[in-house]
Amino acid sequence: MLSSGDGVLPDFDEGVCWLEKAAEQGYPAGLWRLGLHYLRGEGIPRDYVKAAGLLRKAAARGHEAAQYELAMMYLQGLGVPPDRTLAEKWFRLAALNGNRDALAMMKDLADTP
Repeated sequence: MLSSGDGVLPDFDEGVCWLEKAAEQGYPAGLWRLGLHYLRGEGIPRDYVKAAGLLRKAAARGHEAAQYELAMMYLQGLGVPPDRTLAEKWFRLAALNGNRDALAMMKDLADTP
């Protein structure tokens, strides 16, 4: 992938351009990957609000990694108001879709009041 340099030299501008096209078409992986770029500030300015919006769209389409990342954003209050209930909802969905990190977070949250 151009934006991450998977098998090619990284080209963030070109990679982000293609990710934006994929996101515009509603592809969950494109929404998720572009959301990560905004979340991490990779090749584009960090923007938690944009990241949350993109990850929410991918999560709603069943993308388990996006569900996990969105849950973390709710837990930490990044780009969204902190909301443990919504974080637990998205962790649960991610875990049901096979995300082991989400399952571990659910166990941690169950042990924390």
